[in-house]
Amino acid sequence: MSDLIAIVYPSEEKAEEVRQRLLELQKEYVIELEDAVIAVKTRDGRVKLNQLINPTGLAALNGSLWGLIIGAIFMLPVFGAAVGAIGAAGGAAVGAATGAIVGALTDLGIDDDFIKQLADNLQPGNAALFLLVRKMTAEKLLEAIKGTGGTVLRTSLDRGKEEALRATLAAAPA
Repeated sequence: MSDLIAIVYPSEEKAEEVRQRLLELQKEYVIELEDAVIAVKTRDGRVKLNQLINPTGLAALNGSLWGLIIGAIFMLPVFGAAVGAIGAAGGAAVGAATGAIVGALTDLGIDDDFIKQLADNLQPGNAALFLLVRKMTAEKLLEAIKGTGGTVLRTSLDRGKEEALRATLAAAPA
């Protein structure tokens, strides 16, 4: 089961800096992230999500590819090359539209509504980094993010790990 960690930073830039550091640590197998989303409360009070993966765009691209392949296979022998090209383009358009709908209905990682609900409590200009962590080597992770600041908003960690995280974020930089 994955752990949820939400940390508030004074700016989107600082939250992004920490997220990039965590992505580097993922390459070093210190942490395995399922999702890492930054929620920013804008000056006008709206919440903007900065996600690593755009599921709608990814699904639309995938749908376009399959639509193109299916259109090419089934339309080419029946109507000739010209009609096949039109069918492939139409198949790609239908595939892209279907992919976009599926992507919009599929929520990967952390639930967007949950993120927005917690981010509503942020001060304008602040950003919250939401992490869904599959696995981590706690000692190495804490050492790597020591002193990055931030305030723990919410976690699903046990009390001891959460206290260690709070102390590490508040400690002097490594």
